[in-house]
Amino acid sequence: MIPFAGRTTHQGHRRSRTTLGMAILVATGSLVIPAGSASAGARATTEVRTAPAAARTLVATTAQPVLRQGSRGTAVTNLQRRLAALHYDVGTIDGIFGPSTYHGVVAFQKVNNLARDGIVGPNTWAALARPLVPKPKYTHSGYSVEANLTKQVVYLARQGSVVRILDASSGKASTPTPTGNFKIQRRIDGWRQSSLGLLWRPNYFYYGYAVHGATSVPTYPASHGCVRVPIPAMNRLWSIIGVGMPVHIYR
Repeated sequence: MIPFAGRTTHQGHRRSRTTLGMAILVATGSLVIPAGSASAGARATTEVRTAPAAARTLVATTAQPVLRQGSRGTAVTNLQRRLAALHYDVGTIDGIFGPSTYHGVVAFQKVNNLARDGIVGPNTWAALARPLVPKPKYTHSGYSVEANLTKQVVYLARQGSVVRILDASSGKASTPTPTGNFKIQRRIDGWRQSSLGLLWRPNYFYYGYAVHGATSVPTYPASHGCVRVPIPAMNRLWSIIGVGMPVHIYR
């Protein structure tokens, strides 16, 4: 069909270019999506951040690269920026999909009820455009630490908001992590050799139970009762937490 007027054609082209630009920004994670209302199916402690309906359609229909450990480039940089904006611990934003980015992706997948494979495919890209945004279960005037054993993540919270989300692995069924409200009682700045293994920078909250760095942080409960987080994540957390800080462990 021949356009009726040149002005209408130019406006249509501008609208098309704008829509395409929005699709790219949303799909790559460069666009921060405004908050929406809580979903009826979400838990009481979770809000849902919702993209506009048109944007969700564009994300679903726009092909995105599958990213995994070893991937590099602009798509990885956009992924890291999006995760960091959502408060996931990814370390340095450098366009390299290394271990810290992997654990950030796994933590995001845990919170959003996705397969915990550390691979950013269509489902994870779609969730990044419309993520579940967790809220802490407890509110303090300063910082606090929460370990959600159901999600297998650790939240660093401050004044009613989650400011950092870390991948974690708690106690397995035979050696469960104790639940309850505690405080950090003591900590060791370095390696601690225990009868059950090595603990990096342990923060003890109940007898010999600690939140600590570990060389192995699988996607499921695997420890002897402590809460493991990746060593680089503990290093980034170390200067923020301290003795006397509240620690809440729950399912």
